Amino acid sequence: MSEIILMSDARVAAIPVEECGEPLVDVSGALLVDDRKSDSGAELHLRQGVLDRLLEAEALLPEGLRLLFVEGYRPPALQRRYFEGYGDELRAAHPDWSADRIRSAASRYVSPPEIAPHSAGAAVDLTLADTDGRELDLGTPMNANPEESDGACYTGADNITAEARANRAVLGKALDAVGLVNYPTEWWHWSYGDRYWALTIGAPAALYGPKDLDLS
Repeated sequence: MSEIILMSDARVAAIPVEECGEPLVDVSGALLVDDRKSDSGAELHLRQGVLDRLLEAEALLPEGLRLLFVEGYRPPALQRRYFEGYGDELRAAHPDWSADRIRSAASRYVSPPEIAPHSAGAAVDLTLADTDGRELDLGTPMNANPEESDGACYTGADNITAEARANRAVLGKALDAVGLVNYPTEWWHWSYGDRYWALTIGAPAALYGPKDLDLS
């Protein structure tokens, strides 16, 4: 397995953002939406360019399959709460770990708030479903962390079934083809236009930075 660059890596934070100003748009009606993360409605939003690419990717899937959208935009305050909460869990389990090690380990599962792709509307958590909306087996529940899944949440994990591995390959082939990049510790997390994407493909800058969304 090639080197996995974590979100906490200084190389990610060093990527500049040249905000393009693209709007956050509601994906409901355009994609099959799962409600497991339903909150304020903010999670149903993505940058227009990300949604456009997901629709292109869905058209590339084998007949009878659809993308199942679970979560997109995440407000910065919620991202911080998730990151700090997981860090607290790790700190309790490993009281001997340094602050840097906690931060690095936490970033396998939740991005540091200041660079989080979800808070830029650039990242999507998604999976595959059949035409009846039934979710396919991709090896772990979505959002399973490395501890509870024994690392099977890693996209390239070998402790999953052949069927799950094949389904991950189908998902990855379609999303790769339209320019999204995967976070290798989470098979369900894909992004476009954020700092991690820019670092992965060698772009000079990110297109999307953290954004506030007012739904009032």
